[in-house]
Amino acid sequence: MDLSDAVIVKSSRLKSVVWNDFDRIKKGDTCVAVCRHCKRKLSGSSSSGTSHLRNHLIRCQRRSSHGIAQYVTAKEKRKDTTVTVANFNFDNKDHKKDDPLSFVNVKLDQEQLKDENVNAGNCNFDQRRSRFDLARMIILHGYPLAMVEHVGFRVFVKNLQPLFELVTMNRVEADCIEIYDKEKQKVNEMLDKLPGKISLGADVWTTSNGSEFLCSTANYIDESWLLRRRILNFVAIDPSHTEDMLSATIMTCLMDWDIDRKLFSVVLDSTAGNDVAIRIGERLSQNRFLYCNGQLFDIRCAASVLHVMVQHALVAISELISKVRESIRYVRSSQTVQAKFDGMAKEVGIRSQKCLTVDNPFQWNTTHSMLEAVLEFKDVFILLQENDDGCTVSLSDVEWDRVSAITNYLKLFVEVTNVFTRSKYPTANIYFPELCDVKLHLIEWCNNSDEYISSLALRMRSKFDEYWEKCSLGLAVAAMLDPRFKMKLVEYYYPQIYGSTSSARINEVLDSVKALYNEHSICSPLAFHDEGLPWQVGSVRLSLPTSAKDSRDRLMGFDKFLNETSQGEGMKSDLDKYLEEPLFPRNVDFSILNWWKVHTPRYPVLSMMARNMLGIPMSKVPPELAFNTDGRVLDRDWSSLNPATIQALVCSQDWIRNELEN
Repeated sequence: MDLSDAVIVKSSRLKSVVWNDFDRIKKGDTCVAVCRHCKRKLSGSSSSGTSHLRNHLIRCQRRSSHGIAQYVTAKEKRKDTTVTVANFNFDNKDHKKDDPLSFVNVKLDQEQLKDENVNAGNCNFDQRRSRFDLARMIILHGYPLAMVEHVGFRVFVKNLQPLFELVTMNRVEADCIEIYDKEKQKVNEMLDKLPGKISLGADVWTTSNGSEFLCSTANYIDESWLLRRRILNFVAIDPSHTEDMLSATIMTCLMDWDIDRKLFSVVLDSTAGNDVAIRIGERLSQNRFLYCNGQLFDIRCAASVLHVMVQHALVAISELISKVRESIRYVRSSQTVQAKFDGMAKEVGIRSQKCLTVDNPFQWNTTHSMLEAVLEFKDVFILLQENDDGCTVSLSDVEWDRVSAITNYLKLFVEVTNVFTRSKYPTANIYFPELCDVKLHLIEWCNNSDEYISSLALRMRSKFDEYWEKCSLGLAVAAMLDPRFKMKLVEYYYPQIYGSTSSARINEVLDSVKALYNEHSICSPLAFHDEGLPWQVGSVRLSLPTSAKDSRDRLMGFDKFLNETSQGEGMKSDLDKYLEEPLFPRNVDFSILNWWKVHTPRYPVLSMMARNMLGIPMSKVPPELAFNTDGRVLDRDWSSLNPATIQALVCSQDWIRNELEN
């Protein structure tokens, strides 16, 4: 509109304070309000009111922020519920500037909300705090850093809070790294105060661009007897990495966090080479002893070995699986074929509720579900093949038998994996009975009359036996620490597994339990606080740990004297009392960590041993990835960043999420 001949209207009727920042100009019969700051033209007629003028002044970027609050008045009460922030100060001295804003304790009075409006009168905007809240949001939800430069995001933020100075991707990246440094210090202090040992899990992640990262995760039971897990490092490694490189990277992580003396075990994938754990153990044994001569140090992931056996089974019948998929696709190819199939199902008396769907090749549990459903309709598929010329894919009787055998194998592996992933933080005691069951089934499967199936079972059993040889002792010790079973579970399964040599195997477990207990009793500050003198159990002899061989310890002879005299006095140790007392009743709601928390005063040394053993992640695959055929893959948006930033984001995300969860 051309306002060259317009007239500025000055009237005593213009009472609103908005007219301090607008000129009301009249040209003919039209009135226009012109902002004195940005010269924007808005409607100035009396019928338009002043709400749109107030809204403009709040958002006007050329106008000083001074005095914004006077335009947010009681006349602009909203009909819907609003939140009062009048007395909230972003510079609250009780909060650190960089701490995340928490609304946990905010209570809203609904009656008050009905009558009050949004009041920003006493609100002091804090740019730095808002910047770090933005960075935390990006970390927490895994958003791309580049979002801060997206046009839509910048418009949204500017309209939401005009005072916020928009940041660049480089700025938010620097803020994320600063958050990482502060969060790392908090985790470091927490690890330093842990009452027990740490078991370290190591996983290799891949990215969309082919890079690989080694993720090191600390697993431990805290002072409240809660099982915790924290990512410590996320380090780029060469895709052609050797075992030396992996062991060196893990050692760097241990030294960086200063937890080498706190390490109890290292948990690796079943496919990892033996030399990785051996090299780490050799390095650590120079400064400290490994419990049970290192027999509990090298642990392999139970879910990983199941995954390897599943892949053996799926490869063995890959051609049959392809035939099954084609058969299902044909049945579902048209309504006519589907109707014919349903009619045949009724004819042979099948009333199955299972749905015939093609599996997802990247989720092996869906392959099991597909095969299980197809087997229920086996007779229908055979009838369809005989009476439908369009059905060109068929399975012989031998092939159907093989599909049936493999489906039974997969069913067991699905059930066991579900037990492993039932809880987000499973304790080590749950694995022994499940894996004993797997071993017994493998022995049975090797006797299958079909040589093709028995040879497959032998390959799976060979892979499982490698795992069993390395990890069965740890599994058995963890099961012994379950008060519902103690040594009884070992005594039940070992005769079935080992037959005539089971007694010797059971004694090996018991001797290792005693040795492990004795090693904990030496290091425990509570060793002499309970009834009796639980310094050593039975006739097991052990050397003192390096830290106890300090030449300045003038009471080494006294320790030996107590050991010799207490054995003749018939004093019972924690372990003796624990094994002699009745089993705790089995019930659904039993919590083993809560049981040990309650019984720590009665078993001070044994509870220390339980804390370290039950915290071992015998399976380190998260529930959401339990059935994946692929490994861990980093989010595409973060994969293109530099390795230091990726580590900061991945670690910080884990720490912040755990803090919110707690």
